[in-house]
Amino acid sequence: MIGLIAHSEKPAAATVVRAMAMELKKHGLPFLVEQNTAPLAGMVSDLDVHDLAARCELLVAMGGDGTILRVVHKLRDVLPPIFGINIGSLGFLTCLGPGEISRAVASIRDRDYILSNRPLLEARLTPSGGETRVFHGLNDAVISRGERSELVKIRVRLGDTPLTEYNADGLVVSTPTGSTAYSLSAGGPILMPDSGGFVITPICPHVLTNRSVVVSDASQIHVEVSEKGHVVFVTVDGQESCAMRIGDSLAITKSARNLPLAMLPERSFSEVLRQKLKWSGTNI
Repeated sequence: MIGLIAHSEKPAAATVVRAMAMELKKHGLPFLVEQNTAPLAGMVSDLDVHDLAARCELLVAMGGDGTILRVVHKLRDVLPPIFGINIGSLGFLTCLGPGEISRAVASIRDRDYILSNRPLLEARLTPSGGETRVFHGLNDAVISRGERSELVKIRVRLGDTPLTEYNADGLVVSTPTGSTAYSLSAGGPILMPDSGGFVITPICPHVLTNRSVVVSDASQIHVEVSEKGHVVFVTVDGQESCAMRIGDSLAITKSARNLPLAMLPERSFSEVLRQKLKWSGTNI
């Protein structure tokens, strides 16, 4: 069974969902539709994302990279493979564009795709004297100053070993998948999906020698606010934001969960990089 989910606010979403539903019917492939996606195809459904995932062996997410992040955020104990179709330009997580519906369905029908197992991170935020909250993210955990205009001081340890204290606008801790997102915009490196690491990237650091650090994904990254009166906000994959103050602690580790991301054999991560970043080589 195939599950269909779309970013309903995208202008072309209805066209893409209808085309996908028609193509699946044409090939006799059974499918279910998420409740907010169903009206785009003139259908009715009472299945939320979690219920849909529990009944399907593959989810087709139509939208962009953000759509996949939102789907992952809503899933709990079940993480089926996700096949992404971009409504717009090619994304880093989506493997086909809106004009390639026939190719998408053919690859699903023939199982002509590979699964790239993307590790998730786990962020445990423990307030001083409060209850621990646990978040799972595909891309990153961002510690930011929010709307305040002054820099914040953030202390980072790897296990019991101090790394440094950042005086910056914030900090991004990303998975290899998230290395092409906010971390890249903040000056971090690109990691290949199977590289097995985390990237710690300061956002606009006041000290010019503070640069991105790549650490093993076996690391336990501990983050604390180090100056009294400073408040930062912890956001995982841009989905939820929680305040963090001095005395609170944030522990970031590799999650036990992985996302099987469907990719086409002819469209490797290297090919996606070349297209997305418009790398054309050199004439020298």
